[in-house]
Amino acid sequence: MKFSMIKTKVTIFLALVLFSQFAMAQGIDISGFARTYEGVNVNNGDFSIVQQTLNLNFEKRGNKVTLKANPMAYLYNQDSLSLGLREIYMDMYFKNFDLRLGKQQIVWGKADGVFITDIVSPLNLSEFLLPDFDEIRTGIISAKLDYYIGNSTIEAIWIPQFAPTTRPDANSIWYIEPEFPVTPTFDWSQSTINPSLENSEMFLKWSAMTSKLDFELMGGYTWDDNPSMHVQKQFGINNTTTPPTPMLTGLTITPQHHRLAVAGGSFGAEILGVVLRGEGAYYNGKYFQTEDPSAEDALVQKDYLNYVVGLDFNIGSVILSTQFIQKYILDHDELMSEDEFQSTATFVARYNMLRETLHLELFSYIGLSNKDALIRPKISYDFDDSFSLHLGANIFVGDREGQFGQYQDNTMIYTKIKYSF
Repeated sequence: MKFSMIKTKVTIFLALVLFSQFAMAQGIDISGFARTYEGVNVNNGDFSIVQQTLNLNFEKRGNKVTLKANPMAYLYNQDSLSLGLREIYMDMYFKNFDLRLGKQQIVWGKADGVFITDIVSPLNLSEFLLPDFDEIRTGIISAKLDYYIGNSTIEAIWIPQFAPTTRPDANSIWYIEPEFPVTPTFDWSQSTINPSLENSEMFLKWSAMTSKLDFELMGGYTWDDNPSMHVQKQFGINNTTTPPTPMLTGLTITPQHHRLAVAGGSFGAEILGVVLRGEGAYYNGKYFQTEDPSAEDALVQKDYLNYVVGLDFNIGSVILSTQFIQKYILDHDELMSEDEFQSTATFVARYNMLRETLHLELFSYIGLSNKDALIRPKISYDFDDSFSLHLGANIFVGDREGQFGQYQDNTMIYTKIKYSF
């Protein structure tokens, strides 16, 4: 069975290569990259990742219609081939508006490395936050209308079928097994959202650009990409105590996605050579875990705010950027599993040398609430416009309870060699 699956994937891959030759003959523009990526765990010397990637972009442009397809192939550890269409869509151009239909990646907001209003495209977190962000976002089948009014744009999006966040497999180094007092039973019967008009998602954004300010206002009626865990407890009697007392004997956990209403916006402005960025969103209808015995299914519904403020500036030839990010749960109570405030910061420093061919970069997530961090130094060298070499590290520090500290055993050094065409 496994051999049959590999054979099928190889056949599809070869067909893709043959299609590329046909596309070139038809005058279709082809671009993309090939990349080899290896990461070594510094704690035990094991390869954390061995990945080969082929990314192809096919594009056929016309005066009124453009077609684009972006297949991507990942080969892991010699025998695990993952094929997919990241995007495949059609653009149609009219006098005052454009229409894009198909599977597409949609990017909103001003924040770097965090997702506040940038919630239209679901995320692939199977390798945590390590891939490039255009690879973390996944394409979503949707219809997108951009209507132009002077210097402003109204963007409307309709998504007929919900797609959740992609999580790590149970055998992945990025999978963190939750702890339970007893071994749970999972009921996945409620985890799928059936495609229908009633279950579709809708987003609306108004953006405008002036000489001093660039801003966006957005709203959405969507599904929570991450399922809430409905917990039902089973109790028995502990006869070893006097008097006999109730005893937890079982847990049934039912993952279920719930509706969210979201409203927010973002802005960017340059003041005396410093770029000030801000972004925020109000989420209505989120379910949080709680230890409150009166709560149904160990869940409580609360609203929350998520916001970020950032600065971009230069000191000499060094490009710097920093952000403060905070999540605030309204009407919080102490029995909830999440804290009322969760604060994070990011810091980026970049320096280019040797006529813009050697690039030094430091990117860091800093968990202010949990005192943990992900530190990502990187050196890149461009041999020419198409060929580059990257050497870097992903360093996880801090307490295991933190978002980044929980992966402290996954600290790695890596290399990437990339050829673009």
